Amino acid sequence: MRDLTELREEIDSIDSQIASLYERRMKIAEEVAEYKISVGKKVSDRARETAKLDHLTSLMPTPFLKTGIYELYEQIMAVSRKRQYQLMTEKGICEKPDFQEADALDYKNAKTVFQGAEGAYAQLALKEYFGADATGCHVETWRDAMEAIQTGEADYAVLPIENSSAGIVSENYDLLVEYDNCIVGEQIMRIDHALLGQRGAKLSDITDVYSHPQALMQCSRYLEEHRSWERHSLKNTAVAARKVKEDAKIKEAAIASRLTAEIYGLDVLKECIQNNQTNATRFLVVTGRRVFVKGAKKISICFEIPHESGSLYRMLSHFIYNGLNMNHIESRPIQGKNWEYRFFVDFEGNLGDAAVLNALRGLREETTRFKILGNY
Repeated sequence: MRDLTELREEIDSIDSQIASLYERRMKIAEEVAEYKISVGKKVSDRARETAKLDHLTSLMPTPFLKTGIYELYEQIMAVSRKRQYQLMTEKGICEKPDFQEADALDYKNAKTVFQGAEGAYAQLALKEYFGADATGCHVETWRDAMEAIQTGEADYAVLPIENSSAGIVSENYDLLVEYDNCIVGEQIMRIDHALLGQRGAKLSDITDVYSHPQALMQCSRYLEEHRSWERHSLKNTAVAARKVKEDAKIKEAAIASRLTAEIYGLDVLKECIQNNQTNATRFLVVTGRRVFVKGAKKISICFEIPHESGSLYRMLSHFIYNGLNMNHIESRPIQGKNWEYRFFVDFEGNLGDAAVLNALRGLREETTRFKILGNY
């Protein structure tokens, strides 16, 4: 048996050869890029890569080595593609996103819209973002809000996208794909839920509780202490408060904000009943124009990928290679395609940055469907 030091020296020698060969290979990859640029050929050639991987795999004698060389060369070819994307950007050959840059967005006299009734958390987020004097009209559903800005009836809509306790608002993720609207801002709101009832009502009177499904989830521990109460889901917390007011039944209560109690003339039966005392919801500000503010620092995208091993890793490597920090990733089922998913990613950057353009180019070429949701 050879000495460990001797074995390591031999590995070091082989690694030096591999490093030299890798450098040589990358130089040739740059020549390939020059040729593709000159003839207008796409960087990604999946058929060629698959044939190459199959050939290299066939050279290996054991299943372990076959898997290893496949994974190694997938990475080498992925890095080669990324270098080619960089060269194209350096030469000014880049498909810039169809977004207009603005020094600032003019919110003066803007028509805004939110889902729900007067006093909804979305309205509170709207006032926080646009200013205390902003009012905004309200609509029945989030889809109605997206329709309003697409048709020009409103300039901006405020939509909840995720809660720190209950997770994502899945319907709104899907609406971001369905509508060609653009995220231009976000507002994070602390959410304090209260149990609201008729004037003079007591906890012992309550038999039915109304609220939005997420609010019910966010207050699940408190509701578990009152298992006899029947829970009812409505479109919005403010809608629930309005229903309790209009029904005028002492047995009914709503989960909503303290402000909502003041608006509808209800009593606060119990404050801060949410599971998480730092409970917060992130709201998106969406418009019908494809625009971003100079200096915007966050980008949201979504994409679909081939249903094959390693495809998600290959897409996420575009962020790593270009030095971009990814903040959030979420998946949603693709309707009509069982067990296939659409991915939503938030990452730091601006649509004017070269590294961002490199990453977006790679994602656009290598995904089956790709969309920029906004830069804000």
